[in-house]
Amino acid sequence: MNNFTDELRRHNLKATPQRLAISSALHNYGHVNIDNLYEMMLSKFASISLATIYKNINIMLDNSYIQEIKIPQNKTVYELTKSSHSHLVCTECKMVEDIELDIDSIVSKLNLDGRFQISKTDLVVSGVCKSCS
Repeated sequence: MNNFTDELRRHNLKATPQRLAISSALHNYGHVNIDNLYEMMLSKFASISLATIYKNINIMLDNSYIQEIKIPQNKTVYELTKSSHSHLVCTECKMVEDIELDIDSIVSKLNLDGRFQISKTDLVVSGVCKSCS
């Protein structure tokens, strides 16, 4: 069992019941869009509003507790912050999967030739997963 209370506090966040539930949902499902997260939260907090979910998501993003993954032609998904990684996205079932790729050489090349100072990298690779093919 993860101790989300301690992890939230390490990111200078109060461990509210809503943030603990969001943490648990992201831990259990990996990558969750706002609509699905809202449905999950409604089952635990009958009177929670979508605005409350957005407020908590934005605070958790600002404190680097969670990450936002923008997926082309799809809804943004959120995940707990992890080490640097990329994502595979199935264009059929919308499944999102973490993958480890070494993109440091690309970042180093761009930084060395002075064309661009990179502060963040996001790589999303789209295709069809084995279950859908």
